[in-house]
Amino acid sequence: MAGTTNARLRELGITLPTPPAPVASYVPFTVQDRTVYVSGQVPLTEEGLQFVGKVGAEISVEDAQQAARLCALNILAHVQTACGGDLDNVKQCLKIGGFVNATPDFNQHPLVINGASDLLVDILGDRGKHARFAVGSSSLPANVSVEVDGLFELA
Repeated sequence: MAGTTNARLRELGITLPTPPAPVASYVPFTVQDRTVYVSGQVPLTEEGLQFVGKVGAEISVEDAQQAARLCALNILAHVQTACGGDLDNVKQCLKIGGFVNATPDFNQHPLVINGASDLLVDILGDRGKHARFAVGSSSLPANVSVEVDGLFELA
């Protein structure tokens, strides 16, 4: 079974990013017993913040889904670190929480966070199926369009 998740990443043409460093007084993840708690991740790449602005105004639903996907990639990068480099040690994604920086009339928050949910299932298969919430927010740090956190159980 070792290497199954890495093979899936290669098949999908996905390279996990270097885990982003925290930008304030917190750690990117904690591990308690066999549970990994990943701090909220924003759509950050090596080039900087992506998809900055409000969904329903400057950011389309499709772009916000891509932002959620970037958040999920950053989450998995931290989980990989917590697993000693081997995502096959993930037993289950338990839950993700998604915040969407949206205009007051926007109501497609679940559709946006599907960008993260779908990616987790694409990479982890049934181990990526999770509970979640998807809510709107009047603002997010640095005016990013999406922030996602995660909770994972290790094998």
